[in-house]
Amino acid sequence: MGRGRAKAKQTKVARDLKYRTHETDFGALAKELHGEDPHSSSEVEPDDEWSDYADPRRRAD
Repeated sequence: MGRGRAKAKQTKVARDLKYRTHETDFGALAKELHGEDPHSSSEVEPDDEWSDYADPRRRAD
């Protein structure tokens, strides 16, 4: 007992996902999945990517 409300909510969500029109930017999705252009100037250097999280007391000897 008590499953009626949960099932109704699941049905509502499923219908919403099935029939709602989605505005998808397929160009941005393709760039994200395939990676950016290797010559792009917006790439972050691998050494600098995590430098904000590095422990300043630890030295790389």
